[in-house]
Amino acid sequence: MPVRKAIVQAAIGLHARPAAVFVRAVTETGLPVTISKNGKPGVDARSLLEVMTEDFSCGCEVELAVAAEAIPARYSLAEAEDALEGLRLLLESAQAR
Repeated sequence: MPVRKAIVQAAIGLHARPAAVFVRAVTETGLPVTISKNGKPGVDARSLLEVMTEDFSCGCEVELAVAAEAIPARYSLAEAEDALEGLRLLLESAQAR
């Protein structure tokens, strides 16, 4: 299962605009990405409501994951890993602020 850990850098966490930017990027990957923290079950990172409902505050560590069996046939495992890396970089950059 491809997994990446990231530190949320948006000053307000994943709320409002930063959450929308992140969810749009996840949706564009075409992958069923989940996002979680503190070992809790992940939520669908393609859902703005689910992402905003969780408390992904500034500075918290999150885990991005895609279940290997859920990766669409058009994607290789390496492509899924690359997509998660891009999402990790987005969360840790000024773009998600």
